[in-house]
Amino acid sequence: MTPRGLLLDAMGTLIGLRSSVGATYAELAARHGLTVDAAAIDRHFPLIYKQAPPLAFPDLASPALDSPALKEAEIGWWSARIAEVLAAAGAEGEGAGEGAGVGAGVESEPPPELGRALFRRFAQADLWRVYDDVPAHLEAWHRRGLRLAVVSNFDSRLPGLLDSLGLGQWLEAVVVSSAVGAAKPDPRPYQQALAQLNLTAAEVWHVGDSPEDGTGAHAAGIRWVKVQRP
Repeated sequence: MTPRGLLLDAMGTLIGLRSSVGATYAELAARHGLTVDAAAIDRHFPLIYKQAPPLAFPDLASPALDSPALKEAEIGWWSARIAEVLAAAGAEGEGAGEGAGVGAGVESEPPPELGRALFRRFAQADLWRVYDDVPAHLEAWHRRGLRLAVVSNFDSRLPGLLDSLGLGQWLEAVVVSSAVGAAKPDPRPYQQALAQLNLTAAEVWHVGDSPEDGTGAHAAGIRWVKVQRP
């Protein structure tokens, strides 16, 4: 059956970073008195991110994306990951605590303003790139009458980021795990996107790159189309 709509993953499917997480973390950490190796951050970040609790806040009852409570919860979640990554990467300097040396971050927290600074930085479009094939595909799908929505394990920064990157014009909805209160592979983010598009699971396909995309789509009764980026 030809779908009436597509649910699209964001990171690794539509957009990616121009430079590594480590490069940006190290640059801003230096401005806050911390010295840390970007390559070490890049080694540790994927595992820490994978082992982290979901970027979702079920105790916040369906908050609006502009909710101050949601934003503070998101900053707290990311600040905890940042502290874990810096500790694992051996951040050193006055920002990691008095007398800090290599690895001192394990026993002390980075300055709280660093987490907020990184949160703001990753909301800026210049850090991100749209994959070359994406605009043409979105425009073609839109012309064919397909209804398009993004479903992502991300937070309230994503709609503005997609707008800044020129992709928002083709999207009817952007569903993020932090606001839904559940993250892929839980089916609830997909179900919310279906409700916003007023379509059934049988009428849409999900396009994404990760195992969580496939597992979550199947749990929601949606066909998964796998994307494989280099």
